[in-house]
Amino acid sequence: MTIREVETARRAVAFTFDDGPDPLYTPQILEIFREAGGKATFYMIGSQLEKSPETAAAVRAEGHEIGNHTYSHPHLTRLEPGQVRDELLRTHRLIGELTGEEPRTFRPPYLDADKAVAEAAGELGYRQMIGAVNGEARDWDMPGVEHIAAVSRATVKPGCILLFHDGYGDRSQTVEAVRILAKELREQGYELVTVSELLGEQA
Repeated sequence: MTIREVETARRAVAFTFDDGPDPLYTPQILEIFREAGGKATFYMIGSQLEKSPETAAAVRAEGHEIGNHTYSHPHLTRLEPGQVRDELLRTHRLIGELTGEEPRTFRPPYLDADKAVAEAAGELGYRQMIGAVNGEARDWDMPGVEHIAAVSRATVKPGCILLFHDGYGDRSQTVEAVRILAKELREQGYELVTVSELLGEQA
């Protein structure tokens, strides 16, 4: 099952960032959340973790959540079950080794999943796969700061999960859009929380 939002009366949203850690853009995201007074969830790729372990350590040290985004970012539905398990398990262990805490949530690359992927995830304790409400923002395509912000803004409501990217390429537009959105949402009384905290709101 893929979760895009949870039913809650609490004014809380979860910002999530895929494809990092990145030594240039991830620290800029951390600064935004430090200033806004909130937490986020970073879905990290194992191969990127190995390149920037100190960036991942900084994310964890500041109290953010780190989730599993596989080792090499493949389309999981095109792999054999054993390969799917290896992709998840390798990064699951890496995150645990580098941060001292095993990940609790998982997002499939390209949001590409089926029953076999869900079963492999479940074996590692991931009860749901994490989606998002603002996929049309398409921040990975560099559509412009205003587009990213406007499309995301239109999807916001209590309990929603927002998807952005802090790794693989130029993420300067994402950084600026997130800077705008985080400030706006805090001014509107929203809490910026981790995915696990949001899932804890489920009845």
